[in-house]
Amino acid sequence: MQHLQKLISDSIQNSQFPNQPTNLYDPIRYFLSLGGKRIRPALTLVAAEMFDIGKITDALPAAKSIEYFHNFSLVHDDVMDKAPLRRGKATVHEKWDLNVAILSGDGLLVKAYDELANSNPLYIADLLKTFNRVAMQVCEGQQLDMDYEHTDKISMDQYIEMIRLKTSVLLGGALQMGAILAEANLSDQKLIYEFGEYIGIAFQLQDDVLDAYGNPETFGKQIGGDILINKKTYLLVKLMEIIKKEDLPRLQNLLNATIQDNPDKLHDMLSLYQSYNIKEYADKLKDAYTQRAFERLSAINIPNHKKETLISLSTQLLIREQ
Repeated sequence: MQHLQKLISDSIQNSQFPNQPTNLYDPIRYFLSLGGKRIRPALTLVAAEMFDIGKITDALPAAKSIEYFHNFSLVHDDVMDKAPLRRGKATVHEKWDLNVAILSGDGLLVKAYDELANSNPLYIADLLKTFNRVAMQVCEGQQLDMDYEHTDKISMDQYIEMIRLKTSVLLGGALQMGAILAEANLSDQKLIYEFGEYIGIAFQLQDDVLDAYGNPETFGKQIGGDILINKKTYLLVKLMEIIKKEDLPRLQNLLNATIQDNPDKLHDMLSLYQSYNIKEYADKLKDAYTQRAFERLSAINIPNHKKETLISLSTQLLIREQ
């Protein structure tokens, strides 16, 4: 697993970007240098290897296209979320400005298609269909996320569908692209895609928990950032679903308050979550989606030893320090 992540990181590090204009390419180099675990492109390589691609490097362009697209979405998401940190470092719009972040993000998207074009021509049509479907769904999920910021209350079904689109489909698509390159049959492509989708939902549920309860040194983002901007996470949606009538004014006051109005807003919201055992609800649902994912993986008719790397990578994705 680590050798696959290193293969991706080395290939990205060796990618050549022009020196000019500096305000376009320096932010791209900077953001890519922040690293991350390269989980999504590693999933493409793992799936290709699992279905016996032959030469793992044949899947490298598709894997890199997934990573460039993921980083493009992060740069733009940070702008929309007004996030100050990404992977423990200043976001592009903080280090440069909004216009630079938007344009350098666009450059990463172009680079994603450039890499995809380097794949085996026999599979490019199927790869493009998968990539474009997933990319559009990610945009749909992000739009729903922004729409829900201006919606007083959403249902749990709406929230799960939003995170499926925004986060999960990219993991499923990364796995399916690896399966396509290894000539997996359509049934197995569907199963591996669904595995990634369910793991992605579990991952996002955990991410919601880590935003509120995580360690900033290991989480890499501002702790409590979602709470401070009243972002619709699982925690808030679940609280709104089960909160007692007598606690509604307390919740509404917290949602109306800024950090300037109430410096204890984060602490007070966490206290409210604790009184309703919200974290326990989130952990239980995460476990349920994880189980669904591994049911799909078990249904793929290949020897279990070929699934070991994917299991290990998925565990790395889901078990992060708090």
